[in-house]
Amino acid sequence: MTHIWVRAEQRANEERTGITPKGVTALMAAGFRVTVEESHVRAIPMDGYRATGCEIAAENSWPDAPRDAIIFGLKELPEDGTPLPHRHILFGHAYKGQPAGQVLLQRFKAGGGTLYDIEYLVDETGRRVAAFGYWAGYAGAAVALKCWAAQQRGAIAGPVAKYRGKQALLDDLGAELAATGPNRPRAIVIGAKGRVGSGASDLCEAMGVAVTKWDMAETAHGGPFPEVLAHELFLNCILAQPGCPVFVPADAKTAPRALTVIGDIACDPTSEFSPIKVYDRATDWDAPALRVADNPVLDVTAIDNLPSLLPVESSEDFAGLLLPSLLTLHDLKAGVWGRAKALFDQHIARV
Repeated sequence: MTHIWVRAEQRANEERTGITPKGVTALMAAGFRVTVEESHVRAIPMDGYRATGCEIAAENSWPDAPRDAIIFGLKELPEDGTPLPHRHILFGHAYKGQPAGQVLLQRFKAGGGTLYDIEYLVDETGRRVAAFGYWAGYAGAAVALKCWAAQQRGAIAGPVAKYRGKQALLDDLGAELAATGPNRPRAIVIGAKGRVGSGASDLCEAMGVAVTKWDMAETAHGGPFPEVLAHELFLNCILAQPGCPVFVPADAKTAPRALTVIGDIACDPTSEFSPIKVYDRATDWDAPALRVADNPVLDVTAIDNLPSLLPVESSEDFAGLLLPSLLTLHDLKAGVWGRAKALFDQHIARV
């Protein structure tokens, strides 16, 4: 019997989950053994999981799970250097040369475990089977607008926090923008046809922000892209990967520009393929904006767990998309899981 162990998230400000009680019920009905860890932060209450009749384990007890259990979580494991003997499903951020990702792969190699990276769970056409993209775009655009609003006050954006739902976010942001006066920035969204770009565009339009929507056709010539610098806001919704053009070169800091806020929603600053060359580290909830130029100002916001600002909506959306693939976990050699394992084998061989 395939055993899925749903771990608690241990990263700060991470309340999302990849499976709801409805999903647990579906897995158990399909013959899976399911264990769910207690969690004091998970956005979906434990009572719903208990009601399914699944096994309940202590919070953060996954290192002691049976070796044949498949450990399922979302964000990073504690960076304690311990070998990883289990099979893990998570966002590993390990295949683009990221320093922390290389350490993670070394831990898998030392322990003999396997990473099924959620970012690389793809169907036969190469399309991701599940992503938090829409809500990442939605929240990322909101944070970028908060950065712009702070600039209008002569300040840099302060801490952000989760919202109980979409309407609460819209109400808060609307009030913040209203305090700046009637003018609104112009935004350009690159990757506008994808789920991330759709979320970013929808948030901007809900706030009365005019959006220039670009996708592959507009960026196919490879650059340069002076149009990006002609907008006050740039929202990057394209993942860093080989062949990705540079949208904001390093000299944009001192170039003539209207651009004052970059929302790097894809958030991969340590990758050599990053299309934004004016910053080198992610930001966080406590300090969402990184000021990279002063005259005129240029702030970058790049938070890598943006959907957690709306943890319930984003969890329910993602869990619904991923469940059909989880239901095929009994055969790890085929389909989505076989492709993910082949990619892991390719990268672990280089460690």
